[in-house]
Amino acid sequence: MTLNGWLQILFFFALVLAVTKPLGVFMARVFNREKTFLDPVLRPIERLIYKMTGVREEKEMRWTEYALAMLVFSAVSMVVLYLIQRLQAWLPFNPQKLANIEPSSAFNTAASFTTNTNWQSYVPEVTMSYLTQMAGLAYHNFVSAAVGIALAIAFIRGIARREKDALGNFWVDMTRATLWVLLPFCLVGALLLVSQGVVQNFKAYDTVKLLDPQQIAKKAENGQVTTETVTDQVIAQGPVASQEAIKMWGTNGGGFFNANSAHPFENPTPFSNLLQMFAIFAISAGLTCTLGRMTGSPKHGWAVFAAMAVLFFAGVIVAYWAEARGNPLLAGVDQSVSAMQSGGNMEGKEVRFGIANSALFATVTTDASCGAVNSMHDSFTPLGGLVPMVNMMLSEVIFGGVGAGMYGILIYVILSIFIAGLMVGRTPEYLGKKVEAYDVKMAMLNVLIFPLTILIFTAISSVSPGFGTSQLNNAGPHGLSEMLYAFTSGTANNGSAFAGISANTYWYNTTIGLAMLFGRFLMIIPMLALAGNLGRKKYVPPSLETFPVTTPLFTTLLVGVILIVGALTFFPVLSLGPIVEHLLMQAGKLF
Repeated sequence: MTLNGWLQILFFFALVLAVTKPLGVFMARVFNREKTFLDPVLRPIERLIYKMTGVREEKEMRWTEYALAMLVFSAVSMVVLYLIQRLQAWLPFNPQKLANIEPSSAFNTAASFTTNTNWQSYVPEVTMSYLTQMAGLAYHNFVSAAVGIALAIAFIRGIARREKDALGNFWVDMTRATLWVLLPFCLVGALLLVSQGVVQNFKAYDTVKLLDPQQIAKKAENGQVTTETVTDQVIAQGPVASQEAIKMWGTNGGGFFNANSAHPFENPTPFSNLLQMFAIFAISAGLTCTLGRMTGSPKHGWAVFAAMAVLFFAGVIVAYWAEARGNPLLAGVDQSVSAMQSGGNMEGKEVRFGIANSALFATVTTDASCGAVNSMHDSFTPLGGLVPMVNMMLSEVIFGGVGAGMYGILIYVILSIFIAGLMVGRTPEYLGKKVEAYDVKMAMLNVLIFPLTILIFTAISSVSPGFGTSQLNNAGPHGLSEMLYAFTSGTANNGSAFAGISANTYWYNTTIGLAMLFGRFLMIIPMLALAGNLGRKKYVPPSLETFPVTTPLFTTLLVGVILIVGALTFFPVLSLGPIVEHLLMQAGKLF
């Protein structure tokens, strides 16, 4: 670890901190329908959308109506994306004449982008046409992010309102999230990325001659190995910058290219790298301030932000330390001085970013449900790879995805308040609302769905040689980590991968697709039920016995509850994966 590396990490966090309040206040004004500087341009567009779609702006919905509208919209959007993929060979904007997507892959991708996961089991630049990328994937990047923001705002309204049986209007919230929060910033972000060299065009791919022809080995069906000289390279391009902006700002993560943000056409410079990491955290950080402003308790919003910040720094410290330390089995330049890798573990990392920015990017993208990568997590050291996995296993509440991180951590806030109430022997209260049995049941239902999905699918795959373990590139604990990471990423709606698993099979496309749908929608229903119940409650004035939710003690309790729940749930399987792999590495064995 170096001083320069730590200064870069601290500078990144300072930028996130600086934008938290202004962006949070802006979003509170947008969803409270207060005047903003964008209203002269966007308000007429909003009214036109409502007029064309028949939406009544003033009509609010109960939690059941809100949930039904969200589910119907998501289902229809998913079907449309599935059809676009299945028909892309006959649709326009396909200069490479790419074929239709096979059914299991099309289902997986449709589920992936509908749930804001953006898991990709295929190579995008040789699989998806420009139309599929734009009208299918980029469209979902906007609306799935807008749905997440709308759900977070609905939950906050449930906390803030008194004796009201409505959480707002789903169509209105989603429209405002798209028009005010996502679209303007993505327009600016795309232009900034183009200025750094990110491509944006509709050209067919170019074929160029290699300066240094390469010999590659090919194995025929009869087992005979032959060599072939490769003299040409196909350079893929397309409308990348426009998708890259919403990919990060909406914490989607799906890359235009297979190498994702390690590709020079997606992430060419240190500035573009910083811009992308900043975009991943910005909205989620701002929503903590929105929480404080809409509930009338700004200090509570900052207390939640502090809990997220503590967990973020804990992760980045471990990841940076592990990657800077390197693999002790690989000798350095001077073996008499050090038996470690000289300069740390650079395997799977881009030289232009280095260890500090690779460890930071890996932490940021798995703290949020983004999944974009600028290095290959499969090549991290066991403890370095443990950090992204644990970030997702904590339900990605460390800032989290746009909206999803906010309503995720509010579930843990309810549990923390409940535990605090048990400690003092009285009914717990949260911002003037009594937390009762129904609230805790809904919170626990939300918490339990997540690990059950991950562990059941991983367990089945780990004992199924025919379709589970046969797709692994590594044996032993690292192979288990590859499967565990895949299902954790899918259920957490993250989308990143260890990359050592061949997941484009019927089994993995189907099960990871189901995991993504369970992790999104089965967890949303109890969350909205909890929000609706909170909104109906009477206001209870705070007393001397009320546990304060604005103090460092509350932040400490919240962090403790998140870590304890995560450890009790996932420590056994982690001990069989990255933890035992680390111990075996120290003993001289690699996988």
